[in-house]
Amino acid sequence: MQFQVNDSKNVTIQVGDRYFARNAIQTHFVQIGENYIDLVKRYVAPLYQEGDILSISEKIVALCQKRVVYKKDMRLSWLARFLSKFAMHSEAGIGVDSPWKMQFAIDHCGTLKVIWAAICAGVGKLFGKHGIFYDMVGQEITGLDGFYDHVFDVYGQFGIRIPENSSGVCDEIYAATGVKAMIVDANALAQEILGKCSALKDWSDEKLAKLIGDNPAGQVRQLTPFILIRPIAAEEVEACEAARVQTVELDPKTVTTAGGEA
Repeated sequence: MQFQVNDSKNVTIQVGDRYFARNAIQTHFVQIGENYIDLVKRYVAPLYQEGDILSISEKIVALCQKRVVYKKDMRLSWLARFLSKFAMHSEAGIGVDSPWKMQFAIDHCGTLKVIWAAICAGVGKLFGKHGIFYDMVGQEITGLDGFYDHVFDVYGQFGIRIPENSSGVCDEIYAATGVKAMIVDANALAQEILGKCSALKDWSDEKLAKLIGDNPAGQVRQLTPFILIRPIAAEEVEACEAARVQTVELDPKTVTTAGGEA
């Protein structure tokens, strides 16, 4: 099998004393309300073999579950605009420095909690501590995606929440396809396992995160929400790297909301 990779990512990675090859599987532009089992059957099942682990981007699972919140349904408050000015910008992407994401935090957590979290975060910065705001408001805010059109215009219209019952989704996929999967929230700075199938119970979240420690799915236009991870022997590493194929970025101009696309 040839292994697709994004940008300058390596095909292979070493975790402990074992080696693994990663195949970045490209898909179409996944739309709101699609079926994640159908996507796995279409793109992953033909390549999957026993021993493989599938890493799934949380974004496409959330889109399939229609876990989106539209700007048109929100009222942007002066408080969200004000607090977002003091939020730090992260290289991992847009956070609550976006007034829309700050507004979602206010709507989800309540005004008093967000104000208190902002105060604590401000004090923490004085002592060189970062991330306090996100620790206090929780995973729903930390994992919120979307609300920006830097890559695809359509993502400027709505935010994408974290999936519901990620481990349950993975068990559902395993029952329907036999594919052992985990759902991840990953970027260039951090990788978090949101859920995994019961068949991966012997794998710790820490070890699973190391399999995608360099974020092989990328962050731009590749449309590679599936990373198929395969154990290999040490002597196969060189051959796997030699068989690498570069993914092709999608032209954002070809992605619209026409025809029911997300």
